[in-house]
Amino acid sequence: MANFKGHALPGSFFLIVGLWWSVKYPLKYYHHKGKRSQLTHSYQRLEIIEAAIRTLFPVIGILAEQFVPDGPHLHLYTEQQWVKLMNWQHSTMYLFFAASGITDVLTCLVSHVPLGVDRLVMALATFNEGFLFYHHVHNRPPLDQYIHSLLLCAVFAGAASLFLEVLLRDNIVLELFRTTLVLLQGTWFWQIGFVLFPPFGTPRWDQEDHGNLMFITMCFCWHYLAALCIVAINFSLVHCCLTRFKRQRGGEIIGIQRLKSDPAYQKALLNGSDEE
Repeated sequence: MANFKGHALPGSFFLIVGLWWSVKYPLKYYHHKGKRSQLTHSYQRLEIIEAAIRTLFPVIGILAEQFVPDGPHLHLYTEQQWVKLMNWQHSTMYLFFAASGITDVLTCLVSHVPLGVDRLVMALATFNEGFLFYHHVHNRPPLDQYIHSLLLCAVFAGAASLFLEVLLRDNIVLELFRTTLVLLQGTWFWQIGFVLFPPFGTPRWDQEDHGNLMFITMCFCWHYLAALCIVAINFSLVHCCLTRFKRQRGGEIIGIQRLKSDPAYQKALLNGSDEE
């Protein structure tokens, strides 16, 4: 959809996934820090739910692209001409991400799926997104082309990171790097919508003004800095919450062990209860 909603929708999807990953991967990292244990049953269930949601989001996107009032309604070629190819390109992007979500579900449920296939399919879906957008903005105004080309930086960097994850499984640095790029894509889709299709009746940006190009370049850097800050803050919050929880739990365990092993401590507790 070549309008504000058409950019806000994928931007929201990427933001939701990125925010979840910014909490999920620190939790996973601290859970497995210093040991190589198998994933717990509850964590596997969480992975399945995430994969199902990441399959549902692209399906919603495909339906939105195809069945909006001015959409192609699954018609690709009629009356000797192509029908709404831009919507079809967006649908193709969503289709690959849906395949990635389905692959993740199968990886969780079927033990025979080779390790790393989920990351490989996700990498291919991300690369496909960049490939489609690279050929998406030809013969457009300069600002339109440039703002989409900046999006390609995040897309292809994310694809490269995912390809590395096929070989370097559960690498927290790569996972957090990918998370920042997903957040960047989410906020930048919204930025594209505000620039190219200003809502609320605000004036349209001058597509030929070089100053706008310079500002958009700085704005892209600010967006990525914000993504880095979100990941860093969530990582710190997870660390603080888990540390506090472990201290409280450790104190309870020490008290129970002392109660079981120290007769004097037991006697003191009994005397205290008798006085009450």
